[in-house]
Amino acid sequence: MSTAKQVRQPWVVGVSGASGTPYAASVLRALLAAGEAVDLVVSRAARLTLLDETGISFRDAHWHEDLAQWLGVQELENVRYWPAGDFAAGPSSGSYPAKGMLVVPATTGAVAGIALGLSKDLLQRAAAVTLKERRPLVVCVRETPLDGVTLKHLVELDAQGAVVLPASPGFYAGGSTARELVDFVAGRVLDAVGVPHELYRRWEGDLGSGGKVA
Repeated sequence: MSTAKQVRQPWVVGVSGASGTPYAASVLRALLAAGEAVDLVVSRAARLTLLDETGISFRDAHWHEDLAQWLGVQELENVRYWPAGDFAAGPSSGSYPAKGMLVVPATTGAVAGIALGLSKDLLQRAAAVTLKERRPLVVCVRETPLDGVTLKHLVELDAQGAVVLPASPGFYAGGSTARELVDFVAGRVLDAVGVPHELYRRWEGDLGSGGKVA
């Protein structure tokens, strides 16, 4: 009988400083609900955005309590947190057994840094590692309008194998609240990497179904 220890294989979730921290929260809650392990990286700019959008201070020394407050989830044993400045962190190495990475939301600065391989912080470095190891990378860009430089960077990410997924909610799923529209985008992020969820109503070819009660 084999006694080999099962290797933990997390999804790395990078939260950059773009407006849209509810997208990240929805993705994180759904990953945990699906029984997935998560390695979390929150950029310094993202902390300011989180504070502005939720009133929650995200602190390295108190990340567990702050994350629980942010997500409204107490069971966080499947989460490991890495400070954005920790270049010795597990996700900075290709030998670290991650499944892939989700950058939600992604600023245009993060998009540029990942596309150009700048690795200015752990978020960008982990994304670069994900690309070089040919693992799934989803970049959920949250910006409008998009200028030519950013569009070129997004095309480059696509060419390198990343999934470029704009934070663009679909209304056919019947979403009528901000939370439902956020969950739609989060669900599409998880669809891109094959993680099961029940965040939104899927299209089944029935016109008018968006207005029906489930």
